[in-house]
Formats: sequence, C-alpha cells, structure tokens
Amino acid sequence: MASTVANKCLSPLAFITRRFSAPEFITQCCYHKKVVDHYENPRNVGTLDKRSKNVGTGLVGAPACGDVMKLQIEVDDHGKIVDARFKTFGCGSAIASSSLATEWVKGKSVDEALQIKNTDIAKELCLPPVKLHCSMLAEDAIKAALADYRLKQQDDQQEAVRASS
Repeated sequence: MASTVANKCLSPLAFITRRFSAPEFITQCCYHKKVVDHYENPRNVGTLDKRSKNVGTGLVGAPACGDVMKLQIEVDDHGKIVDARFKTFGCGSAIASSSLATEWVKGKSVDEALQIKNTDIAKELCLPPVKLHCSMLAEDAIKAALADYRLKQQDDQQEAVRASS
C-alpha cells in the first residue's frame, strides 16, 4: 500500500498535473489522513493544574528522535477520567498519537485507560513501522500520567491517616 501511495505521489504525472508545496507534498505522500487530521486539528492541546490532587501528569521522551510528550489526565471522585490534555514537541505522528490518546482516555476509568496499547494507537492512525515509537510514547505517557495520579492519591490517603492519628 505504501508503495502505491509513493508511486502515485512520486510519479512524473503528479508533478506535471499538480505542484505540491513541500509541507503539502509530505502530508499527501508520507502520512495517513488520520495522522494529518490529528496534526492539523489536534484535540485537547493544553495543560491542567499539575498541583491538583485529581490531575496526573506524564512526561516522556524518545532520545533517538527528540520527541517529548506531556500528557495530563483529570480524574473525578469516582475514578473516571473527565479531561485530558497534551503538549508534544515532535513530528506529526507524535502529535497525532498524543491527540488520539487524549481522546481515548476521556470517559474511561483509570484501569480501563491502562488497557490502551501502542499497537491500538498505531493501528488506528495507520502508522508505518518507522513511526511506531510515537505510539509507544503515547502509551508510556498514559501510564506515566496514571502512575502520577495514583501516587498523589496514595499521598493524600497517607496524609488523611496521619491527620486522624
């Protein structure tokens, strides 16, 4: 399939009939339309108050490519993720993976969010093998945010026990 897209985009006829600007050429030929959609219209960009006891923050990076991903979740009193935000410094696939991850975690319980795997993200976005590390970063960011949230909850419970003693 990738060769079909590449052949279509790289054929001389494509250049004769239509001129692409460099960014348009790359998005037309190298990224799936789902990646382009999340890149051009990212969902849930921003930050939540990291000091809040109901907010978990995950910050992960990939030294090999320089991508850095911050993903935050806000959990209600019933353990349901009610909001998610991200900021990502990286390629289109990293931004798309972050955007999709925030969409998928919303409305899930903490335990359900842990079930989101990089393979699911990669499959949904049709990521090529060379971009699988982006979906791995998104999974790691979800896990890190959930771990941070759980750590804050444990600290909160320990403080309550100390206060009652």
